[in-house]
Amino acid sequence: MAQLIPPNEAKKLSPLNNLIFASRWLQLPLYLGLILAQCVYVFHFWVELKDLIGAAMGNAASLQHILDVVTVPGAPRPTKLTETTIMLVVLGLIDVVMISNLLIMVIVGGYETFVSRMHLEGHPDQPEWLSHVNASVLKTKLAMAIIGISSIHLLKTFINAAAYTEKTLMFQTIIHLAFLLSAMAIAYTDRIVMTTHSKH
Repeated sequence: MAQLIPPNEAKKLSPLNNLIFASRWLQLPLYLGLILAQCVYVFHFWVELKDLIGAAMGNAASLQHILDVVTVPGAPRPTKLTETTIMLVVLGLIDVVMISNLLIMVIVGGYETFVSRMHLEGHPDQPEWLSHVNASVLKTKLAMAIIGISSIHLLKTFINAAAYTEKTLMFQTIIHLAFLLSAMAIAYTDRIVMTTHSKH
């Protein structure tokens, strides 16, 4: 049985290997940039929510903004706040939340996997999936998140189907199915890899 080497007795890296290994920190600005993108999504969410509440309370400027958001180019413009209009705006808010969740998975999971450990063991707010995260798990979870986002977009399109052509509806459905098949292929490939590793 191989004997574990204490951390303080581990072989030191050569200068070149140390430089290559330290290059992982070049990803840090990328994750910080995604945090800024998250801030933009939070701001966008509250602007849309404020205007939706304002439109429901009779604010004319908020109503015009909401109608601008839900109007499809080339389609008749709604003139008032209807159940369909509210549903489209709410689905847009859900879309923002799901994209924000995707960003969190990329920021936290990617940093933990590819840059440095965050030492969150025992933290009460540690995400359940982060305790066993690796590149394979992260890839599968990202694929599932993308499918969820695509589902919201497809639902928004079908709710307002009269404003779209049959070609647009067909291609959006095909793209969603392509995402779904890709996620299934990723999950199946990971299962094969895990089964192969467990046999050795």
